[in-house]
Amino acid sequence: MREAPRTILQLTFQGDGAGSTQSIFSLSEQLARRGHRMLVGCRAESLLYGLARGAGLEAVALDFTRLGRLAQTLADLVATRGIDVVNTHATRDRRALAWLRLRGALPAALVVTRRTMPLTLPLELRLVGAAADRTIAVSGAVARALVRRWHPVERLRVVPNGIDLARVDAPVLPAELAAARAALGDVGGRRVVAVVSRRKDQHVLLAALPSVAPPTLVACVGAEPDAELVARAANLPSRHRAVFIPFVPRPLAFYRLADVAALPSRIEGLSQTLLEAMALGVPVIASDAGGNPDLITDGVTGRLVAPLDPGAWADALSALLGPPALAQRMAHAGRALVRREFTLERTAVRTEAIYREALARRAQLLRRDAPM
Repeated sequence: MREAPRTILQLTFQGDGAGSTQSIFSLSEQLARRGHRMLVGCRAESLLYGLARGAGLEAVALDFTRLGRLAQTLADLVATRGIDVVNTHATRDRRALAWLRLRGALPAALVVTRRTMPLTLPLELRLVGAAADRTIAVSGAVARALVRRWHPVERLRVVPNGIDLARVDAPVLPAELAAARAALGDVGGRRVVAVVSRRKDQHVLLAALPSVAPPTLVACVGAEPDAELVARAANLPSRHRAVFIPFVPRPLAFYRLADVAALPSRIEGLSQTLLEAMALGVPVIASDAGGNPDLITDGVTGRLVAPLDPGAWADALSALLGPPALAQRMAHAGRALVRREFTLERTAVRTEAIYREALARRAQLLRRDAPM
């Protein structure tokens, strides 16, 4: 059953080259398709702002530099645009909204989405959790970590990220594929391991390579190379190479060229990178940390590896770059799982249910506080 149309503000200070940007944008598009009026509040210079405008969503340029001014702007926005639900996705915006709520100046339902393993101090986390009508954790791992850090349990819900299958299944433009091939350079018969991520422990993967026999090219897409990464790449045996490719808004071409996708991150909530690779039938290796085990069953839908153990990473890479039967079996199982359980449609339906709960709670509190 479709929800009654609502006016919903998706809000984030971030919105640049990260999986969360694609997740927020895809969810906003899907909710708009389901009849809701969607506003996307973010920085005017962010990637998300351009994506939202390009898709015909109402993009709202916001200044996040001063929390007091941001809070007042958001209060005015809620009042003038008739916003029913505000869904915040980043630290600065949730602080401003929690302050408004605690002052009694936010009549809209407030939903907080936590997309990574929490680093927030327990006291602040508890205050924001108490201010929110509902908190969404994108994986069970994130939810458990929030509870350990004093987040109120009764208003916490798990809604996994979903993937827009139409987007990942769309043919890659020839120009994008050519650009990806050029970025990889001379592969020279090497197997390609794609790491599509900001800087997240890529050095561990490079430290593992000398113990991997098959000649391998590691493509770090979106990670700015620092001194450690450059040094490790320079010291690789000649059979291996590492390349560092600046962020690209549409990295799907790299999965088409990859034999394996890897994610050595310890902070993922539920990775958009892994969802994309698995949906496209690329075998995956990820750190056994954060929300990665919520998505990958080791040995079935991919490999989970001790996060900072180069030897374990070398073993996993060697296995999936070896005889193809194992990699093909895991790739097939991962593809089926994501396309069955982690669709964008499922995420949108579950998110609507959380919005309904938040609206009901807000209405109940407003009735309770109304003068007799």
